[in-house]
Amino acid sequence: MERILRSREVVEGPERGGQRALLKAAGVHKNRLSRPFIGVVNSYNGMHAGHVHLNGLSKLVMEGIEEAGGLPFEFGVIALCDGIAQGHDGMYYVLPSREAIADSVEITAEAQRLDGLVMLGSCDKIVPGMLMAMYRLNIPSLLVTGGAMMPGKYDGESRAIYEIREAAGKLQRGEMTQQAFDEMEDNVTRGPGSCSMMGTANTMSILAEVMGASLPGCGTSHAIEQNKAFIAKQSGKRIVEMVREDLKPSDLMTERAFENAIRVCMAIGGSTNTLLHLPAIAIEQGISVTPDDFERISRTTPLLIKAKPSGKHTLWDVEQAGGVPTILKELSPLLHMEEKTAYGITIADSVANTINLDSNVIRPLTNAYSDQGSLAILKGSLSPDGCVVKQGAVVGKMRKHTGPARVFESQEEAVDAIMKKNNIKEGDVIIIRYEGPKGGPGMREMLAATAVLMGTGLGESVALVTDGRFSGSTRGPCIGHVSPEAAAGGPIAFVQEGDLISIDIENRSVDLLVDETTLQKRKENWVPKPPKIQHGVLARYASMVSSADKGAILTVPGTHMPSVRKGQF
Repeated sequence: MERILRSREVVEGPERGGQRALLKAAGVHKNRLSRPFIGVVNSYNGMHAGHVHLNGLSKLVMEGIEEAGGLPFEFGVIALCDGIAQGHDGMYYVLPSREAIADSVEITAEAQRLDGLVMLGSCDKIVPGMLMAMYRLNIPSLLVTGGAMMPGKYDGESRAIYEIREAAGKLQRGEMTQQAFDEMEDNVTRGPGSCSMMGTANTMSILAEVMGASLPGCGTSHAIEQNKAFIAKQSGKRIVEMVREDLKPSDLMTERAFENAIRVCMAIGGSTNTLLHLPAIAIEQGISVTPDDFERISRTTPLLIKAKPSGKHTLWDVEQAGGVPTILKELSPLLHMEEKTAYGITIADSVANTINLDSNVIRPLTNAYSDQGSLAILKGSLSPDGCVVKQGAVVGKMRKHTGPARVFESQEEAVDAIMKKNNIKEGDVIIIRYEGPKGGPGMREMLAATAVLMGTGLGESVALVTDGRFSGSTRGPCIGHVSPEAAAGGPIAFVQEGDLISIDIENRSVDLLVDETTLQKRKENWVPKPPKIQHGVLARYASMVSSADKGAILTVPGTHMPSVRKGQF
């Protein structure tokens, strides 16, 4: 039975004459109204290096749609650059933008009865927001990720954006001249694309391909590559086929596809922010993905890639080694290879002829960096519901550490203390609280603090624990997503200056070493701090957002959410 297109509700029948007239006024010829309506979601942003090139890719997508017999309609969504939002109040808005993107796509696609979607995005919250909308709408959809920028070059070495942030500390300490700093700043980025490292943007682009949301090869194809242009046009053609086949996101992004995504994330040294994004995407179809799933899978997933910031390789190196198909081939004994790609064939068939072009970059299972994945979930008296650390980026001496708490109510206070000489000492445990989803509000990245720690030479001897989150470029003993957060009355709210904090990554624990009687007295005297911003969209966000361990999703009491089922992992 031929599928009835949603767009027929707009254009068929005499009662739809007004709608047809309006489409003709927008330049659509009446002979084309019988075609499938394909939305092209373009997150172009002239201030955003990851998105400045998307208009060209969008044009190619639309050409592909036209050639395949579809009718493209382009519309835009917002796209914030995490890098530009660092270190000021702009960062409060970045995580909430994920929900705004998903809502905007949903509203447009539903109101205008689109039959399929191709979405173009590159960076940290844009890709997850689009994947949330894709899964929520469950109409044939593809994601074209804009690709990483080429790695920068300075002093004969490949560089990524986090290195200029860390260099600021060296400049202040007199270990780097202003001239050298300026030269590095001028060369650390090279044209359009997402930041050239295994941060959130590129992690999520890779995972989108793993789950069948993008065409094979898309995840690590770089912004300026000819192959990216080819993939864009092919995506336009393929989406029309998917509409005719009625191949929906739920057919591809299954429970087992999510498990594949988590395992790949662990193998590639992926960003801690995946603990926010994968659960938020999965819940759109009622699938529960929890921190415990990440922990269980990490323990049985060897680490195959060490790319910047955790290692020396770049995303370009990963692409040259074969990208996502090679990663899937090397991990195949641990993956559900019967899951399907966006072409509708199994992953096993898709990678059957794939060859690893550089086993130093993408290591085989027999030569893994470690027998566990990159992320570890810690629980204990400081974080009963769990928190996360990128364990592959923590030096051996800090994997088990006990030190005095240095307590700060915001990232700015902590940065100020770090920058003051001798104020923070080796062995200290910096606590930054009231930076969670509600308390921030918006769960800011603590990149300013971690970058200054590294730049001042304390990055491998001082731990940082926060109910906020970290940039994908963070390295060192940095523990984020502490749940419950301080604003919700979690134990992190009751830490006082000098309390001993115990961290044991091997045993997956993080504890506040204060006796229960003392802790209970502190709770009785506790008065929660209000969110730092209490107006506009952030006030609404703070009133509705869940805890970090639930993905920082928006919940509204009394409204319908999909019935949650545990993934069949």
